[in-house]
This record gives sequence, structure tokens and C-alpha cells, in this order.
Amino acid sequence: MARGKFITFEGIDGAGKTTHLDWFRTRLQDKLTSHARAVVMTREPGGTPLGETLRGILLNQPMDLETEALLMFAARREHLAQVIEPALARGDWVLSDRFSDATFAYQGGGRGLPRDKLEALERWVQGGFQPDLTVLFDVPTDTASERRSAARAPDKFESESESFFERTRHEYLRRAAESPQRFFIVDSTRPIDEIRVKLEEAIATL
Repeated sequence: MARGKFITFEGIDGAGKTTHLDWFRTRLQDKLTSHARAVVMTREPGGTPLGETLRGILLNQPMDLETEALLMFAARREHLAQVIEPALARGDWVLSDRFSDATFAYQGGGRGLPRDKLEALERWVQGGFQPDLTVLFDVPTDTASERRSAARAPDKFESESESFFERTRHEYLRRAAESPQRFFIVDSTRPIDEIRVKLEEAIATL
């Protein structure tokens, strides 16, 4: 059976990507039903027992910036080995809430870790592996801030300043400009029905 495809959802906290994950998974499954393939939905950090343990630490515990980046990539290596690579090999498709673009955006853009260190970790952990499609939900930081304030109690990233999220958003957009063939940018300020029309367009490219 042909290799499956790997799709990621990205965006700053408050961009609204989580609102569309289940809907997108259902639409992908509809597309694949006749091919007897499944859609595996997962997330980062997380996706495995070890990854979920590290998620709790990463989202809530203060730590050195380089420690944070190393733990993100450690969780990712386990995620690739235990979930993503086996699913793709058996022909399933994988939909992940975040992947390595988030590390470049948050630890690189937001926190200021030099890009060359992240690129070295990316090469080590992923080789040349990248998603087949990355859907980037883009939204102004003030809009995202309003959405976050209406949500649950924030984790340590969600509690960051607006300037942090400006830098994070800028790095996401830089990554998208660097790999336009991989990224599909969605204006997340639009109404939900309009966003889902755009997401149908993204599915049609797969």
C-alpha cells in the first residue's frame, strides 16, 4: 500500500485551529473511506505516553530555554517512532495538532533560541522529514489574545506577552514563505463557514 500523508495544523495560541481539527479529520476520513485507510489524529507535544508526560512538564514547569527545546524534540522523536512513521508506513494518514514548525515559532521566534540550534535538532530528529501539508491558521495577535482570555486557565505559553506572540507569528509566516509548497495559510479572522470552505480547498490539494 502507498505511504500515507502527514498533515499538520499550526498557529499561535488563540488562532482557532483546535476548533476545526475534528471537522477536518472527518472530511479527510470521508475522502479515504473508499481506499480503506484511517486518519490518525494526534498532537504535540504529546501523542505517546512519554510525550504526554513531557507535555505536562513543558506546558507548566519553568526551565532553561535549551532544555525546553531539547524536550520538545525528544517528545517528537518518540512521536515519530511510535505513532507517525508506523501509521504512514501502513498507508494511514496522520493529522497532528502542531509539529516542528511550532518549535521554530515558539522556542525560536518567541523565546529567541538561535535558529541554527533548532535546525541542527530538526536534522537529527527528523532527517529530511516534513509534513505533506501544513495548514497555518493566521490571526492578528490582539484577536488571538481576546480569544485566549475567554478560554480555560492558561498554561505558561498562553500566559506570554503580546510581543512574544508577535514574534511567534512572524516566525510562522517566515517558515511559510520559506516553504510555500507545503503551507496553506488560512485567515482565521473569517467566519467558521468561510474558513471551512478554505479547508475544503486544502483537502482537495492532497
